[in-house]
Amino acid sequence: MNTPTTVQARPPVPAASRSWTRHLVTAVRILLGLAFVVFGANGFLNFIPPPPTPLPEGAAAFAGALFKTGYMLPLIGATQLIAGALLLANRFVPLALVFLAPFLVNAAVFHLVLEPSGLGMTGVFVALELFLVWSYRTAYRPLLTPRWPRD
Repeated sequence: MNTPTTVQARPPVPAASRSWTRHLVTAVRILLGLAFVVFGANGFLNFIPPPPTPLPEGAAAFAGALFKTGYMLPLIGATQLIAGALLLANRFVPLALVFLAPFLVNAAVFHLVLEPSGLGMTGVFVALELFLVWSYRTAYRPLLTPRWPRD
């Protein structure tokens, strides 16, 4: 009979992997996912009240143009809702981050140029997105290959 009689013990876990930082990616992913599920659902249900002060003229014109298309605000809401749900479910996280990147770039430029009062919160969301993109950077490596070998 050739069955081994000794049990292989796992090596001891280093102290660094037992620290709270091992949960940081999960916490950031859930925080960003919750935010985009809420903002995406708000695109359909309108439960977040509008700001008490009116938007500056350029910001109001931009928001009005998006509204007048008839399809852009539902598309934005649905994309944010789906990407947020993917982050919460921990499924296709790199793809969800790609879906959210254009919204965050647009939000950052919108608040830099048209309506600076929301720049702080936008900066937090951009930082969370960049942290997650860095954490999942190996998933993006094939996309950033300058020459792809043909089959």
